[in-house]
Order: sequence, then structure tokens, then C-alpha cells
Amino acid sequence: MPNPPRLRATALAATALLLAATLAGCGDDSQDEDLSAQKLNWKDCPAPSRAEGGGDAPSPLPGGAEWQCATLKAPLDWAKPKGDRIDIALIRAKASGAEGKRIGSLVFNFGGPGGSGVTTLPAFGSDHAKLRTRYDLVSFDPRGVGRSAPVECLNDPQLDAYFEQDATPDDAAERATLLDNTKEFNAACEENSKKMLPHVRTTDAARDMDLMRQVLGDDKLYYFGISYGTELGGVYAHLFPKHVGRAVFDAVVDPTQSSEQGSLGQAEGFQLALDNFAEDCTSQPTDCPVGDTAQDVRNRIAKLLADLDRNPLPGIGQRVLTQTAATNGIAQALYSKDFWEYLTEGLEQAYEGDGRVLMLLSDSMNGRSENGEYSNIAAANISINCADDKPRYTAAEVEGKLPAFRAASPLFGDFMAWSMVTCTDWAVAGAADHPDVSATGSAPILVVGNTGDPATPYEGARKMVQALGEGVGVELTYKGQGHGSYDSRNKCVQDAVNGYLLTGKVPAAGTVCS
Repeated sequence: MPNPPRLRATALAATALLLAATLAGCGDDSQDEDLSAQKLNWKDCPAPSRAEGGGDAPSPLPGGAEWQCATLKAPLDWAKPKGDRIDIALIRAKASGAEGKRIGSLVFNFGGPGGSGVTTLPAFGSDHAKLRTRYDLVSFDPRGVGRSAPVECLNDPQLDAYFEQDATPDDAAERATLLDNTKEFNAACEENSKKMLPHVRTTDAARDMDLMRQVLGDDKLYYFGISYGTELGGVYAHLFPKHVGRAVFDAVVDPTQSSEQGSLGQAEGFQLALDNFAEDCTSQPTDCPVGDTAQDVRNRIAKLLADLDRNPLPGIGQRVLTQTAATNGIAQALYSKDFWEYLTEGLEQAYEGDGRVLMLLSDSMNGRSENGEYSNIAAANISINCADDKPRYTAAEVEGKLPAFRAASPLFGDFMAWSMVTCTDWAVAGAADHPDVSATGSAPILVVGNTGDPATPYEGARKMVQALGEGVGVELTYKGQGHGSYDSRNKCVQDAVNGYLLTGKVPAAGTVCS
């Protein structure tokens, strides 16, 4: 996949919608005021910007509650807090319960990195109705994302070509083309977003969250982080352990891994999810339309991808379904068990020469709307990952690692290995080999791991608990499928999470839900 290492998709609701059918910049003037004293001007939300993915303004919640949006001013460079400013876009739904029962604001980050919280929170708003009884539900576009000083790289036609490219080179010519395309992408990011690129690290976003906490009027940060949001939450807890209130990490990133280890773990995770899909399809009372046995399903998918490497299928409009686009589409469907039916349909169609459904899934992964416009999720994802991750890999190094990646996943191994060259020619040096999330003195953080998670493998939850430090992380296991646990609607998981966030009751460490 041409997407960068450790891609974490966020807007699963956008996939279902897709299948069913003024960008903020950097200020130039120095400011002397105390940013923590600023007042937010909440008003009706506009339609999402192009960088957020476009579409309609968010609909009211069941019962008629309206979403409200505001803009937070933050320093461009936290090392120069009185220098240039950027705008951070916020969204909220006010608490539904009695005023005396309100705890504060519950801040969500749904992952990515690069996902727009302003567009994602309304998509899942009704799922958090119980939490809204005592919290204002709040989310935001992190810096570099959506309406928060968005990073810009390639234009829409260029992105169409970029996402169709052969991301698993088989010879020297294909390898040179991949590396040239990567350099072109990275050069476009530097040309169009040079001022922002040094300031989109996770540590910067964590400092934005602490400013947000103060401006929202909370003594502590109440937080719900999903996927990359768990890494952001861990970094926040490290920087501001005494400011952590009740926090939940769901679909947990392993904070001890390098970008290489993270990519290898994702290869294993997506292979596990594919295996689970194949077993589920072939164990049903009715015939599985994409294979007779689980191994047959895997073999047929492997053959499809090999054929696409030579002969792409008709896709949507003038675009064709390439091997890379098909792999992206398969991966996107594996993020949620709810999308397995779309994967089955997409594979059935592809075997008959029609690549449209797999291309729709790939488009959703890449942030492409039906009208051909891209959000900036890919640009932001790459920019944040490359600013965070110190390692830079050469083509020769990747080739040496291919056997290990192929052993982890015959289907996804090559794609995840070659994604490691994404940051090689990046304009900004990476910050560290892995994030520091040690948080001695923090309040308890509930850490929820899903045994069938493809994007953030289950082992990451235990590693996060250990890295947070003794007495901080509390592990809960969900024996399920898909990326994340709370939105699986498993009653055991939701009761544990809701109980902690609403009453402060910490579940017993090692609790298992199935």
C-alpha cells in the first residue's frame, strides 16, 4: 500500500455512506495574550471543508440536540508560544443530563493520524448517548488535519495516480518508479506546507489538548482515544500526568515499537483478520461465494492480486483497479466485521471482472469522495508519522526485510514492508524511535485491547499498560473482531467503559469480555 506505516483508518461511517450510494492557515502576527484565557465562540457547524472530506453539515442528534463548532487559537510553534498562531477546529454536543450531574468535556480522538474529529464525532454521536448524559462530547481536527491548518501535498489527479501506483516493486525499474513517486509526493508536501511540517508532531497535538482542556474550563482532561488516539493520549499523559482525569484507550497502539515493528505487526494483524474472515465465510450454513475452504479463499485472493499486478480491472469511471488499490480495499473492509459483507461482494465482482466495490473501499481508505475530491487524511497521516518517527529506510534495507514481512503475511507483507520508504526523503527529521508514554502520577487509564484487531494488534494493549507505568494502565480484553472494541456494541465492554467514565469505577485489571 502506498499509505505510510501504521495507517489507522478513522471514518468507518464514511465507508458505509460511500458504499450506500475556509481551510485554516497560519497567522503572521505575534500575539501577547494568554491563550488559556481565550473564549470559544460556539455556533452552528458549517459543512465539512474539502480537507475534512466535504459533505453536509452534521445532522442533529436523536432528540434534536445540535452540534456546535468553534475555533481554538494555538501557537504554531510551542517553543515560541507568543509567535504565530494557528486555528484548531472543535466540535461539541452539550451534555444532555441535569446541569448538576455534568462532569466536564469528554474529548475524543478517533485516530489516523490524520482523521478529522470534527466530521467523525457526529457519525458516532448516537453511540455515545450514555456518555453525553454527564459530558459535553468534544472532538477536534488535530493540527495539520481538516480545518486545523491542514497539510497539503498532491492535487486530486496526482493523488489518483499515486494511489494506483505499483507499491510492491518486482524489479529494478518498478522499484525506481516507486521511489521517484515517493520523492515527488514528499517534495509536494514541502513545497505546499513547509511552514507546518515541523509542527505536526504528536507532542504538539498533546500540548494543543492541554490548552483545549483549560479553555473548556476543566481542571482535568477527560479523554477517549481510539487507535492513534491512544498514542496521542499516552503522550499527553507523559507530558501532563497530573492533568489526566478519567481516560480510555481503545484499539491500542504499541508505544514500544519502532515504525518497522509497527508495520510488521500490522502485516500480522491484517493477515489474522483476513484469516478470520475466510473462516467465518466458509463456516456458514450457506456456501461461501468466494471460496470453498478458508485456504481456498486465501488462494483465490492471492491469485486475484497477482493477476491485477499484470492486468488491472475496470474500476470507476476511467480509473482501473490495480493490485495496490485492491489490497487497500481489502484492508479497509477488514477494519470492521460489519464490512465483511462488502468484502465478499467486492471479491465476487472482481472475480467476474468488475472492480467497482473494491475501488470504493480503497477510495474510502484514501479519503476520496464520489466527486473525485480528496480529504487531506493521506497528507496529514504521512506528515505526522514522518515527523514522529525517526527511522529512515533505504530500498536495500526494505528488500532485506521482505522475508520477515512475507512470513508475517503472504498477502500484506510486501505492501507493509515497502510502505517503510515513505519517510525516506522527508523534509523534517523524525522525533524518536517510539513515543514516550510513561506517566507516573497519572490517574488510572482504562486500556482496551481487541484480540481480533487488524490495525492495532492485541499485544499493544499490554505493552501500553506496561509503558504507562505501575498503577496507571488497567487492561481490559475484548475477544472480538474489527478495529476497536467500544463501537462493537459489546455490552460488557460498554458497561466497563461507561462505568469508569461516568462514575469513576475502575474495572478489575484483566477483565475479559467476549
